[in-house]
Amino acid sequence: MKKKFKSLAIIALLGIFLHSCSSDDDATPALSAPEISDFEYGEGHHDEDGDEDHDHDSVEAYAYRGSDIHLEAEITAEATVSSITVSIHSDEVTASGDEVDWEFEQVYTDANYLVINPTFHEHIDIPANIPVGEYHIELLVTDELGNSTEVEGHVEIIDTITISGFEMDESVDRGEDFHIEFMIDARNGIHEVLVDVHGHDLPVGEGEEEWDFEGDFSEKYHELTEGEFHEHIDVPATAPVGEYHIEFTIVDEDGNTKEYETHIDVTA
Repeated sequence: MKKKFKSLAIIALLGIFLHSCSSDDDATPALSAPEISDFEYGEGHHDEDGDEDHDHDSVEAYAYRGSDIHLEAEITAEATVSSITVSIHSDEVTASGDEVDWEFEQVYTDANYLVINPTFHEHIDIPANIPVGEYHIELLVTDELGNSTEVEGHVEIIDTITISGFEMDESVDRGEDFHIEFMIDARNGIHEVLVDVHGHDLPVGEGEEEWDFEGDFSEKYHELTEGEFHEHIDVPATAPVGEYHIEFTIVDEDGNTKEYETHIDVTA
């Protein structure tokens, strides 16, 4: 009888101990998923107050093709981070000419990221031959328990050379001049500014002479990162009337080229 009683007592105590352990486990709170703050990307971005630290007010962030995208974020993680994934893609742009479509995805498992509360900081190269336009960017953080958090945004990929505010006369009488005006932004500095005017197999009448114009305006704008092109081009009185094709070529100090084309009518 005593042996039976001892056996029952042991079983009871064991049950109480297991129940206590189970209760302790149930009382342990689950660790929260990582939190991502101060997410920065591109050459310019919004700060926490919504103000921008760049001049491209119409976009959330921007970066130059042929350069790189700066990425940085503060990660608060209760469990050790196991991976950080960055992906970039666009549904808004289409490659043309020599351009190629571009998508980027990389999983970062560097030792300095596989910790609690890491700071993420990377630079991603942007190919020089991708289409300009809006790209979607995502940052995904996963911890060793499988919890994950994602933040996203949009970055505008722009040229290292841009032309804006273009104004030019639509037509000009021969013997007069026509006005051209536009802004040049060149991140790496302006090296050359060239203008080429030529006709398309225009008939040359009596007293007329075939006219082509090649102008080099580089000296005035050389090494400027921003300049206003404002010039007047004389049209000879003997130029054949008709439509002329005009090509503007901007070359920066790194050899990048921006071309712009238009037409003008030369009238009698």
